Amino acid sequence: MLLLAACGGAQPAGSTAGDDERPLVLTTFTVLADIARAVAGPHLRVESITKVGAEIHGYEPTPGDIRRAADADLILDNGLNLEAWFEQFVADADVPHVVVSEGVTPIPIAGDAYAGKPNPHAWMSPLNVQIYVRNIVAAFSRLDPANAAAFQANGEAYSKELQKVHDELVTRLGTLPPQQRALVTCEGAFSYLARDAGLTERYIWPVNAEQQATPQQIGAVIDFVRADQVPAVFCESTVSDAPMQRVVEATGTAFGGTLYVDSLSEPDGPVPTYLDLIRHDTRTIIAGLTRGAA
Repeated sequence: MLLLAACGGAQPAGSTAGDDERPLVLTTFTVLADIARAVAGPHLRVESITKVGAEIHGYEPTPGDIRRAADADLILDNGLNLEAWFEQFVADADVPHVVVSEGVTPIPIAGDAYAGKPNPHAWMSPLNVQIYVRNIVAAFSRLDPANAAAFQANGEAYSKELQKVHDELVTRLGTLPPQQRALVTCEGAFSYLARDAGLTERYIWPVNAEQQATPQQIGAVIDFVRADQVPAVFCESTVSDAPMQRVVEATGTAFGGTLYVDSLSEPDGPVPTYLDLIRHDTRTIIAGLTRGAA
């Protein structure tokens, strides 16, 4: 019941943003908005600054975004250098904001070009999102103390669902030989998931800013897949899978499927909520890596 109530972030029938008197919470992208709605239930109005399918890394705020920020009661951002545009965006807005990744142990992006910058994709680990939820519960309780108990209950119910996703992944992958517990993707967006699930991570390029894969990058992944007999490889929905298909052709491994990271889909799409997204990704990874396993 709590989870059903948490989905009630939409406005009540017959209402508009103009007559909705609930406090307004803005998030920087759709994934955070969905997690925040699960905690808020019907008590707060939660909206995403960016739309479904938007490229969050290099987003440029519009004048309309700035006006919305000025009207907000709270802004939530991911942090970990994800929203490069965020500091300038809120510079003129006298609105409190909370970094929901506070408390996450960061993983540096590999490579000299990134000088130890943290990988921003912490939400791809269900265990990290439990930290997000605790931070959101605390922020909402400060914003709306009268509903603090509801926020706490919604957060606890949501965290239990996250734990189930993590436990299923770890249990199912535990049947694999150690050298085959490898997650090979196009982009290095799954570092936190790999760490928490006991997987070795390999990727063609570290961040989406890479415009194309180099022969050296593809060759290194081919060597790894061959040496460890990795059962399947994957690619993210926001980039071309052509480089990974070259890995498949060179090694004979399977293409395990498409993974979602930076944005939810439309309501009728494959990942309309964060729980849908993380369940899709973990189950796609499980199916690919356990292919042919006893």
